[in-house]
Amino acid sequence: MKKDNEINFSLKKIQTEQFAAFEELFDEKNKVNLNTQIQFKLNHDDKMIGSFVAFTFEQKKKPFLKIEVSCHFELNKQSMNSFLDKKTSKITIPKDFLAHLAMITIGTARGVLFSKTEGSRLNIFIIPTINISEMITTDGKFSTFD
Repeated sequence: MKKDNEINFSLKKIQTEQFAAFEELFDEKNKVNLNTQIQFKLNHDDKMIGSFVAFTFEQKKKPFLKIEVSCHFELNKQSMNSFLDKKTSKITIPKDFLAHLAMITIGTARGVLFSKTEGSRLNIFIIPTINISEMITTDGKFSTFD
């Protein structure tokens, strides 16, 4: 039985948008900070949502490891249309669904980071678990022209 609020989607593409590692800038004696960014992009015509996550490991405000990964998800026509306000041509995507897509992308980035640093001394850095509900607090609002 299909629920009214069920969103049908599939993962169509994974991409490493950016990767940089500078082992020589890492000092085991200094504190490491991690900056995290999450962004979503919508392609209404192709019924695709891109979830982009970026992680920068730094010491003394100098990055020594950076990765950005995107996952691109296709929604079926009915699911995409359920987000559309026909009067305003605005699309509102529920924050819980965006959080789900972000979690998939973060897990993917975790694996990509491990693979790309394997065999280096930077392989000790793992993207930690993240409470996405603290980062994504509102529904995503998009124009059909975005």
